[in-house]
Amino acid sequence: MTTVAQTDNIQEALFFKSLLESSGITAHLPDEFTAQNFPPALLSSGVKVQVEDEDAEAARAVLAASQGN
Repeated sequence: MTTVAQTDNIQEALFFKSLLESSGITAHLPDEFTAQNFPPALLSSGVKVQVEDEDAEAARAVLAASQGN
């Protein structure tokens, strides 16, 4: 698995996951349960958005395009 994004906001992470999945890329949020159920201070490393290694380049392109980069 490759981390293609990291944010301190669960809503943003869920949005990124949705963008990727709408582009046919399976995405995972390994910290989703923790981010939704515990105070943000306990999740100091942020919420990671991960994809399979072979999808990392395409995933980064999708995320960059969504931000106008």
